[in-house]
Amino acid sequence: MKKRLLVFLILLLAVVPFAAADIYISNSRDWRDVYSLMVYGNIKEEAPRFLVSDNHGSLILPSIRKEETIEVFTSDSQPFVVGYESMIKNEGYASVTEEKYGNMNLELAEMLPDVKDFIIIDDAYGYNSIAVAPYAVLTTTYVLFANSNNIGDVMDLLGSRDVNSVIIYGHVDREVLEELDEYNPEIINKDGDRFANNVEIVKKYRDINPKQQVVLTNGEFIEAEIMSGLEPVLFIGRENVPAKINEYIQSTDIEVGVLIGNELVGTATIVRRQVGISTFVKFAQGSRSAAGAIAQVEGLDMFPVPKVSINLEILSVKYNKLTGMVEITFKNNADVAAYFKGTYTLKVGDEEFVFGDEDAMFIDKNDVKTMVYKVDGVAPEGEMTLDAYVIYGESKNAMEFVIDETFSVSTIEVGDEAQIEITKVQYDKTADRFLIHIENIGEVTAYVNTELVDIMVMGETLTIGSEDTIRLERGKTGYSIVRVELSNLDLEDNPTVHIRAHYGEREDSLIKILEGDFEISIKTFSVWTYLPIIIIVLLILLLLLGRKRCPSCGHKNPRGRKHCKKCGRVLK
Repeated sequence: MKKRLLVFLILLLAVVPFAAADIYISNSRDWRDVYSLMVYGNIKEEAPRFLVSDNHGSLILPSIRKEETIEVFTSDSQPFVVGYESMIKNEGYASVTEEKYGNMNLELAEMLPDVKDFIIIDDAYGYNSIAVAPYAVLTTTYVLFANSNNIGDVMDLLGSRDVNSVIIYGHVDREVLEELDEYNPEIINKDGDRFANNVEIVKKYRDINPKQQVVLTNGEFIEAEIMSGLEPVLFIGRENVPAKINEYIQSTDIEVGVLIGNELVGTATIVRRQVGISTFVKFAQGSRSAAGAIAQVEGLDMFPVPKVSINLEILSVKYNKLTGMVEITFKNNADVAAYFKGTYTLKVGDEEFVFGDEDAMFIDKNDVKTMVYKVDGVAPEGEMTLDAYVIYGESKNAMEFVIDETFSVSTIEVGDEAQIEITKVQYDKTADRFLIHIENIGEVTAYVNTELVDIMVMGETLTIGSEDTIRLERGKTGYSIVRVELSNLDLEDNPTVHIRAHYGEREDSLIKILEGDFEISIKTFSVWTYLPIIIIVLLILLLLLGRKRCPSCGHKNPRGRKHCKKCGRVLK
């Protein structure tokens, strides 16, 4: 069937009650509790729901028939409504129970004794929970949150089961990987790329249930249809459809996408244009309270999960007359590293010059980076502007955000005579860090920061930036520090590392690049590292052990003393 380009805005004008199923209600402010109950309830084929605010406890009730059985799952520390059971009974519901939980994720797992398949995710990445939910419900697989702090509790639970399979999805702590190794887990983690990982779990879903309709969302909230397991979930960006998702859809027989959420209504047009499938938008539901003859609508029940916040901006655009280069300075305002890829159109009078990035570029968290582009034939007379179209995101294949702006271009006339050389690359196992030794071989002061490009860490390919920009005077040497924990296996995976150094005369405009592959020398225990500690310990021992005990009264005297301070006896 030929894919049609069509956008429908769907209003769910009626709330259809669940038949022959108990109503489970999550009464918790913790998204992990809400998520765990939704997976638990759907695995048990009941009707899970959740509160999203203090007053939602009463708003949700009109959609539930009085004869329904209601079970309330309440957080013992973070409930929305205290005494929710009595409140529901006061509204005329007879069959109501309420239980309190301290760790709902693990406690609900214990209430599913027949489940032998598990997906392990880190709760720091909320979008991973959304990606795996449909597959978990479809295959009766429970989702466990695991990190270095609670992996012991997770292992205790798994040890009590005859485990059939374990999937580790997305990035997890090293301790989690090591502990779960005994279960020979399937690992779904394509270099930490959430879109590539998403495609892999959807493939597993469609191998079992080849649906031609998918849910499209950004992975930032829990919603009933997303959690139902009826369709797989594919991620889209807020401002575009990532190439990985677009390519996957084009390679399949998927025909319909249902976008969920009011915030994504505008994205429907992008999906229609870029992907070419019939697109529906589910952004409201029928009102649960009677309000006149005309049917009312209200927003969907959505519970937010933790999301990665990325904010990249262009600080300035300059044309350097001396070098013939356009200098574009970026600022990453987020606490996570990002990748970006730009296409630029420089407009000078009636002339246009188009240039950009062949590959995605890295910028570290809270960092400033200046990109330079050689543009030939520019006569910088009069006003110059730059049209910038930059896509960016948390990984090379997950660039879901867009900068689409026009900037004024200022002119400068500045040379850069900085010259450096990378002389040695060490890995300090005692401090979990790389020491990149650099020599200033030029005639001017140089500023340098460095990146480890595509280093393998726990099976992921990562780019990691240095702590700070270092200053090197003419003829001086120093080292740039890049912190990363590597196991012996990681070191075997990285016999050499690719170093990229950004440097220049101006600290805020490191416009030169030096890069290459370098062998790693391992720096282990050094007596000089611990010499101050050794000296202090020896001094303490001398003070404690180097005293004379008086044979008469037992008092401990300094070694040089000839008479006991306490009784006056001569000391030998």
